Amino acid sequence: ITMSNRNIYVGVARLGLQIPEARSLKAKRSQTRSLVERLRSRHQVMVLETDHQNLHQRADFAICAVSTDVVDVEARLQRVSDTIDRNWAGYILNWDVEVHQV
Repeated sequence: ITMSNRNIYVGVARLGLQIPEARSLKAKRSQTRSLVERLRSRHQVMVLETDHQNLHQRADFAICAVSTDVVDVEARLQRVSDTIDRNWAGYILNWDVEVHQV
């Protein structure tokens, strides 16, 4: 295997959501599932629930984008943020982005 000298950039966004109307874990999943599927399909990112899996009114996610172009990673995560703003009816508690070169 030969390794290329091209840089690889990994952008990770941490997203915290509050779902005040969710009265069960099933209700939480039904509300977050459509958002997660939309983000994955529209923006080609990986989305993973990272915390509060057992709470029905909170959800934390890590959203990851990978590219050989740092501008692409930053722009894709900005589009993800815009999609969340337009499509999420609950509260967005936090949105923190880090980009690393690997």
